[in-house]
Amino acid sequence: MDEIETSRKRIRQTMFEEEENENGLAMEEAETVVQGSEEMESLINGVLEKIERFTQQVSEMLEAGKTLFKDLSNEFEERIIGIHKEQIEKWQDEIKELRSLDAMNEEANTRLQMTRSLFQNVRI
Repeated sequence: MDEIETSRKRIRQTMFEEEENENGLAMEEAETVVQGSEEMESLINGVLEKIERFTQQVSEMLEAGKTLFKDLSNEFEERIIGIHKEQIEKWQDEIKELRSLDAMNEEANTRLQMTRSLFQNVRI
């Protein structure tokens, strides 16, 4: 809710600055005009209420957008981390297989050397 209020204030400030720049002379003229009819004031208040509702809608959309992007960002991060984890596990399994194959080769090599040694002893 604080973020919505901050967005609303930011929008209002921007609107005020734009209005101030565009209507510098109009503000001086408005000060000289006496309060208008009740009907006109009612219409003006209606427009001000529309502005307030629209500002609220814009603030809510901004917050919804921020939340959506934050959720998407978190989901993207989780997926990337998951892909990384899966790939690391595959490579670790590959390393285990290579070590196992190396150990079997070493054992086979040792047996072959022992067998050669036995055959050489038998020949002698």
